[in-house]
Amino acid sequence: MTIAHTGIRVPAARYAAVVTWYEAALAPLGYKRAMTFVDDQVVGFADATGIADWWVSSAAVPSPGDALAGAGPGGDVASVLPTHICFVAKDRASVDAFHNAAVAAGGQCNGKPGIRPDCSATYYAAFVLDPAGNNIEALCTAAE
Repeated sequence: MTIAHTGIRVPAARYAAVVTWYEAALAPLGYKRAMTFVDDQVVGFADATGIADWWVSSAAVPSPGDALAGAGPGGDVASVLPTHICFVAKDRASVDAFHNAAVAAGGQCNGKPGIRPDCSATYYAAFVLDPAGNNIEALCTAAE
């Protein structure tokens, strides 16, 4: 498997400056701001493919793993904030298998396998919180 997208959460007070820095720093690599969510507090950056694979989120945006990590909702404690990692799966059956195995191993379901139409018509994904509260995703974008 390869990683489809990843990102970081930053203290709310530094969020705007960090996003501005990434806009400048990643421009030479062909990256630009491609998507925003939660009142512009979550920004996805993409290269020429248009696929947002690098994300920056404000710690002011609650994460499902905040309570598990001890930060509290929207906590600004960067050292304990969970993260989100997405792994590419070869097919939808592999996404399903990931979800089943991850939950069976003690993870908490954070989104059952299925199409995520807000991302794309073929974005088939499942989400599980690992024991530390990190949001781990498996993704297949192939049409089936």
